[in-house]
Amino acid sequence: MNLFELEEIRMNAYENSMIYKMRTKAAHDKLIRLKDFKVGDSVLLYNSKLRLFPGKLRSKWAGPFKIHEVLPYGSLTYSIKRGRNSQ
Repeated sequence: MNLFELEEIRMNAYENSMIYKMRTKAAHDKLIRLKDFKVGDSVLLYNSKLRLFPGKLRSKWAGPFKIHEVLPYGSLTYSIKRGRNSQ
């Protein structure tokens, strides 16, 4: 086996890897549901601090909160029950 054959085998493996990666990404992207939030919608906020020991009956969700502004990249400005705004 010479260097040319080895390089050809390597390129073939690389191409197969890229094809597999594209198919996996397409299958994953097909399952993603886009969330479209509008001003005035009510949302629940997930409390990630309760992951370790949330308690049996304690909810990991807070809210509902009302959306005041939709920012780029999925960020939101919402109102807290005390009247302050948060992001």
